[in-house]
Amino acid sequence: MKQLLWPLYFVGALVVAWLIYSQLPNYIREGGWLVAGLIFLMIMVVTFVIERTISLRRAAGRGSLPAFLTAVKKTIATGDVDAAIDACKKQGGSAANVIRAGLDRFKSAKADGLPKDKIITETQEAIEEANGLERPLLERNLIALSTIASIATMVGLLGTVLGMIRSFAALGTSGAVDAAKLALGISEALVNTAGGLMVAI
Repeated sequence: MKQLLWPLYFVGALVVAWLIYSQLPNYIREGGWLVAGLIFLMIMVVTFVIERTISLRRAAGRGSLPAFLTAVKKTIATGDVDAAIDACKKQGGSAANVIRAGLDRFKSAKADGLPKDKIITETQEAIEEANGLERPLLERNLIALSTIASIATMVGLLGTVLGMIRSFAALGTSGAVDAAKLALGISEALVNTAGGLMVAI
């Protein structure tokens, strides 16, 4: 199902980008078709930023993380591992999931009667495993965001170069300076530069 959603998202974003482009003032539309591409990239960036914001808020869990860590530390210091596990379940964030995995393994290893060094090793392995599972959720789509920022800068630069080519072509074809064609080329260059920088920033 998810594989089907991505192509639909791209097509939808392209349609929305073209609709926005067609409603823009003439001086921006004169930047050429690359402006529509930059709008498409901006839609993708905004979508990924919203997704990251929601995911990172969910990963933070409920309540204050420093207060949660202090409470769990105090609970573990008293030796009440079950209460610490319950606190982790209630908090529900990424840090709580990692701590809970370690505490669960600690509890089961202690119940099995393993020696102290083996309990510590088992607990560390559980924490590393849980950390490995949580990290991809926290880092998802960051590569896409950085790639889009790089592409947007290059697309803006391409538009700038094309606009300058148009300006110099207007100077070269007519004996006298055609101010309108020259201004149109410079305008195209600057609109694309501004669009590319906006998306990248």
